[in-house]
Amino acid sequence: MKKLFVIFSLAASALIFNSCSTSHYVAEQPVAPVYARPVSPGPTYVWVDGDWRWHRGRYVYVNGHWARRRSHQAWVNGSWARGPHGFYWRKGHWR
Repeated sequence: MKKLFVIFSLAASALIFNSCSTSHYVAEQPVAPVYARPVSPGPTYVWVDGDWRWHRGRYVYVNGHWARRRSHQAWVNGSWARGPHGFYWRKGHWR
């Protein structure tokens, strides 16, 4: 019984840590879809480019949007980077 519990615990923790991974690799960079940018809601907004999100074992594209400008910060677009196992997405962020 104790051996079964240990095996179950190891399997559960492997699943949990695998799903919490921040870097997911793909062999090729996906191509972003082309879509029309909507009109800006006002002068205090900045365009935030679309982003790739990991969902159910693959990257899914999320369209860009207008966001309120943050004082003394600039939006840095996300980008693809090459890692030891292929490509992974670096999320965009405010800097």
